[in-house]
Amino acid sequence: MPISTAHAAAALPVAPSHGALRPLALSQVRIDSGFWADRQELNASAIIEHCENWMEKVGWIGNFDAAVEGRLPADRRGREFSDSDVYKLIEAMAWEFGRTQNDRLDARLRALVARIEPAQESDGYLNTRFGRVGQEPRYSDLQWGHELYCYGHLLQAAVARGRTVGEDALVQIARRAADHLCEVFGVGGIESVCGHPEVEMALVEFGRYTGETRYIDQARLFVNRRGHGVLGDIELGRSYYQDDTPLRDAEVLRGHAVRAVYLAAGAVDLGIEDEEPGLIDAVAAQLDRTVARRTYLTGGMGAHHEGESFGADFELPSDRAYSETCAGIGSIMLNYRLLLATGEERYADLIERTLFNVVATSPAADGRAFYYTNTLHQREPGSTPALDEASPRASSSLRAPWFDVSCCPTNVARTLASLGSYFATSTDQGVRIHQYASGVVEASLEGGTVAVTVETNYPHDGEIKVVVTQSIDAEWELSLRVPGWAHAGAVLRDGVQDKPVRPGSAKIRRAFAIGDEIVLSLPMTARWTTPDPRIDALRGQQAVERGPVVMCLESTDAAFAASVDEVRVTGELTEVGGVVSVGVRHMIPAEHAWPYEVASVEISAETHSVPLVPYYSWANRGPSSMRVWLPTVA
Repeated sequence: MPISTAHAAAALPVAPSHGALRPLALSQVRIDSGFWADRQELNASAIIEHCENWMEKVGWIGNFDAAVEGRLPADRRGREFSDSDVYKLIEAMAWEFGRTQNDRLDARLRALVARIEPAQESDGYLNTRFGRVGQEPRYSDLQWGHELYCYGHLLQAAVARGRTVGEDALVQIARRAADHLCEVFGVGGIESVCGHPEVEMALVEFGRYTGETRYIDQARLFVNRRGHGVLGDIELGRSYYQDDTPLRDAEVLRGHAVRAVYLAAGAVDLGIEDEEPGLIDAVAAQLDRTVARRTYLTGGMGAHHEGESFGADFELPSDRAYSETCAGIGSIMLNYRLLLATGEERYADLIERTLFNVVATSPAADGRAFYYTNTLHQREPGSTPALDEASPRASSSLRAPWFDVSCCPTNVARTLASLGSYFATSTDQGVRIHQYASGVVEASLEGGTVAVTVETNYPHDGEIKVVVTQSIDAEWELSLRVPGWAHAGAVLRDGVQDKPVRPGSAKIRRAFAIGDEIVLSLPMTARWTTPDPRIDALRGQQAVERGPVVMCLESTDAAFAASVDEVRVTGELTEVGGVVSVGVRHMIPAEHAWPYEVASVEISAETHSVPLVPYYSWANRGPSSMRVWLPTVA
């Protein structure tokens, strides 16, 4: 079914009723070439099908067949939340079909929905883990059962389908499920929440899509109930699932990182629809503190393997960084919502950092293996995981083709499929470009439609040329984000004058003519980055960044040392032909009977120049040890 003009205009992952900025639909932002176009093509050609094939292989899609055929619980496979990954796959397919109009992909999506539909019960309940003979009763384990979490991903998949094709079987399944939720968990129903937030933002978005306010009302109930101990205490503490403190009273994101950012994103959605700026401000303040004290250089979130959770302030160990890919994607969702609500480019800065250094890091170069966690320090070369088995370890030392818990590959797939929506926005008065890739941006303003093409080799090159291809007979504003890392040296050339610009928004307002060119030149010279001295794990270390990209050292490029842990940087930093190199000396290790009374260590006088690689590309050349933060000689 071809996407209609009306649906193309509404193909939005997030569509708030109001805000400082308006999102642009997938049809209005097209990424044509370069870094992100390559990854969208990888998603279309490999990642989505890889996820589908693996979920068939491990039986997660087959769970729906087993439900229809009466083979549950004996034949059920996967964890309690495996239904959600099938829904995320469908969401990825829906956005990708909206982007490319691939009929084969659409047929596969329809075939999956046809297997899910008969598994839904007459009252709208849909889950393959609970509620049937031999299974635990419905909603008997709200702490860990993930039933509402699965509904959330079903609703988001339906939004994607509805906004790219229209009302079809998937949307009807989601309507029945959402009505069921309102009946069971509404006023007078079960006064509790899901142990894994997600359904909150899904209900708001489904309410926006359908125009049914009762779904937003239900999201409000869930947000307001959380933080009052409705789920009970656990060994990890109620903060694990954000049930320790009412959301409006919290000071920082805490507990399980994915849960925290999903809940915060849903709260921003609710704050917009309820016109409650206090709720949005509360979430923004929590995020501010989290970014300042609990976020990795890569944009990654979550310092604890236990509980996949945030650590305390400034507890950011490189070698134990969990930094789950899903937490990074949740952070992007949250920051995008705050960008739309406030228009503040600092949120786009964190989106950029996380896209390049978490999302782009997860998939292998061939799109058939993934990182679930994203360490910043690999002490020993990893071991290659089996290609035909799901990895039992989220912290696999190399990218694995699949995991027993595979929330991240499908999350990457749906993010890449809908990526254009994060790149530009509009207002009545103009167009704002937040992320940079070659392509086309089109927007409807008060006076008509305007369009520009973007030409760039970003992030390899810092020059972004914007050419006006459609304009109106009036003044309008073009705004380009100047990243926070571009403290000095950014220049805007608009054909009239060259002027230095500072981080934030570089704006030009005038009556543009077709063919007008504006060039933003960003300083892409590699630079040293020094950590806050309160981060104990990073004292005496420095990192290198180039533009938005975090760099790292792999043992592959330091053959003189047994491990990157034996390398000490001298402070020399060079870049030749796009290759960034640092000067290093070899710390010659010595064995001691007791490792706490060592007066000094021997460091070679010879300086080696070793290349760094973008962190997103590490381990694509095979097993290696790796460091982002490099110890200094002195």
